[in-house]
Amino acid sequence: MPDETSSQPRDRPSGLGSVVREALVGSERDFTEGSLSRAVGLLALPMVLEMAGESAFAVVDAFFVARLGSAALAAVGLTESVLEIIYAIAIGLSMSTTAMVARRIGEKNERAAARAAVQAIAVGIATSLILGIAGIIWAPELLRLMGAEPETIALGTTYTRVMYGTMAVIVLLFLNNAIYRGAGDAAMAMRSVWLANAINIVLDPLLIFGPGPFPELGLTGAAVATTIGRGTAVAYQLWGLSGGRRLRVRRADLRLDIVTIRRLLRISAGGVGQLLVSQASYVGLIRMLAGFGSAVLAGYVVAIRVVIFVILPAWGLSNAAATLVGQNLGARKPERAERAVYVTGTWNMLFMAIITVVFVAFAPEIIAPFLVDADSLAAGTSALRIISYGYMFYAWGMVMLQAFNGAGDTATPTKLNFVIFWLFQLPFAWTLSRSLGLGPEGVYWAIAVAYSLSAVVGVFLFRRGRWKEKAI
Repeated sequence: MPDETSSQPRDRPSGLGSVVREALVGSERDFTEGSLSRAVGLLALPMVLEMAGESAFAVVDAFFVARLGSAALAAVGLTESVLEIIYAIAIGLSMSTTAMVARRIGEKNERAAARAAVQAIAVGIATSLILGIAGIIWAPELLRLMGAEPETIALGTTYTRVMYGTMAVIVLLFLNNAIYRGAGDAAMAMRSVWLANAINIVLDPLLIFGPGPFPELGLTGAAVATTIGRGTAVAYQLWGLSGGRRLRVRRADLRLDIVTIRRLLRISAGGVGQLLVSQASYVGLIRMLAGFGSAVLAGYVVAIRVVIFVILPAWGLSNAAATLVGQNLGARKPERAERAVYVTGTWNMLFMAIITVVFVAFAPEIIAPFLVDADSLAAGTSALRIISYGYMFYAWGMVMLQAFNGAGDTATPTKLNFVIFWLFQLPFAWTLSRSLGLGPEGVYWAIAVAYSLSAVVGVFLFRRGRWKEKAI
């Protein structure tokens, strides 16, 4: 794999240990110069750890909520499936934020990068307030629409209202970390997520089960714990933006810039679109599985949370491609941007190959700690094993999508997701599970095949090179 090493002085040791230390402390290197392998490593390690921390939210909540029974776990799964639409908006805006901040940093225009960051935060706050109020009002109706049973609605309504009412902290956690990643300060993004996760791990059992002086809030306690953790992390992020090493927001930057907001929203439209398409497909799959009963749904929810635990770190590695593409396009080095994508894709494929072997071999043992019901355990084991067959393809698919997004070309992944997930995956899942009688396993196979196909098409579109011409 071609690598550039001569254009940036080697002012630091080049061993693995030095890369790890520099990545975790926070690098001040110019990622448009020097070794691409080192650049990927410096960005990828904290990004992987950031996403591992984010994925731990889902696994920790599932572990403790499972002790409340299948109905409570199903309520979390249904609420999360509806919240995925909100996540799509937050992540879509984050894509445009990372792309714009990275492009300006590559151009060596820190003030423009800071102004873009401020506009993104303003849009995120406004959006979360509007959607949060709607979620509080219509929480029971949302659960009912998703096919929840009466017991699940009774258990999950307050949980859903808390999650929607405090969604501003979810949105801002995504957005602020997108700013840090675009600026190349991946270590700060990592620290904020791990701070939130540490607080959530401590508070979850205390607020769910109420030992000693703590209130026993049940399922609602999981939502409160998560919100307190994420809210603390957001405060830490905002403090960091006032004195960052790679990007510092000054008082003069704290004003609305309609031109920048319009540009952000234009790029975000594609990012939101691609996530809404894929997440709406996910909601459709959840609705299909709900028809097979709470036990199957609970097993699938746990399996998907375990999958997320692995997929999010892989997305973290893929995020390195978005930052490197954005910064190197800003520095007018499209060939270096392309090479960065192939280096990142190779690393991601090797990582996901290992995960595939582990999940196929040890699926029952991985699922068992989360579920006590035999039917749920069987459903979760089957889901985890079948979905993992597509991981090596999906490793490349993630990197390709992030490369497009880092270039500001969010329209291409949107079109790709629409064709793969709506026109192919949903009909295929229905055909396998219902028409051909495969039941829940038909849905799992449709997921594996659809994501593999998405990766193949994504690589083909990336090689055409039109993303290099995208101006933002």
